[in-house]
Amino acid sequence: MQIAVFSDVHSNLPALQAVLHDIKAQRADRVYCLGDLVGYAPFPNEVIDLIRRSGIPTVMGNYDDGIGFERDDCGCAYCELEDSRLGALSLKWTEAHVTAENKAFLQGLPNELRFEANGKRFLLVHGSPRRNNEYLFEDHPLSSFIQLGQSAQSDVVLFGHTHRPYKKTVERVLFVNVGSAGKSKDGDPRACYALLRVGDKDMDVVFRRIPYDVAAVASAIRESDLPDHFAEQLERGGRPA
Repeated sequence: MQIAVFSDVHSNLPALQAVLHDIKAQRADRVYCLGDLVGYAPFPNEVIDLIRRSGIPTVMGNYDDGIGFERDDCGCAYCELEDSRLGALSLKWTEAHVTAENKAFLQGLPNELRFEANGKRFLLVHGSPRRNNEYLFEDHPLSSFIQLGQSAQSDVVLFGHTHRPYKKTVERVLFVNVGSAGKSKDGDPRACYALLRVGDKDMDVVFRRIPYDVAAVASAIRESDLPDHFAEQLERGGRPA
């Protein structure tokens, strides 16, 4: 069985289209999305509409929560004042442009999804099993992974939010950060998703990197009222300037 999981599209329609095209080419048996459909790019409604038409099971990301419920905060952790200012502009722009129907859709997304495949239990969340806005980086303290694994009641925990893909096994629990489909932060501007090949006895995780028209999305950002900074981030794959 092949299971495709992607996250953090962030209003990047061309990236989502490229990911879904590749997933179809890989003949995945199941497809899941780990949330953060909106923010930072100018195609939030188009992304939501495509997810809805595709019928892809999706969990609620912190940005989905912020836009769906029209909160003053997206739940993001900005380290610099300038990043916080730019983030507030993204939140305000996105909230103004997402339709009421799509906000209602975001409100209805679940905080987690669970299923079993070939005898293995899977837990799907956005940030971590504790909070949808917890940044579970690869170098997180081992004790935290142990605690999460013990409470998750699953064999595999799939999540996103950091926009940086990795996999690691801690006390028999496999943790997989699927990266970001639409807003990479690991220096590679291509879209990313995880393809899990689940057998009866073993499981393989492959991070698929998919090229898309980054320049077209960057141009669309610059033509909108969103800060040009978000276009530059896409072009650099999240690398600092």
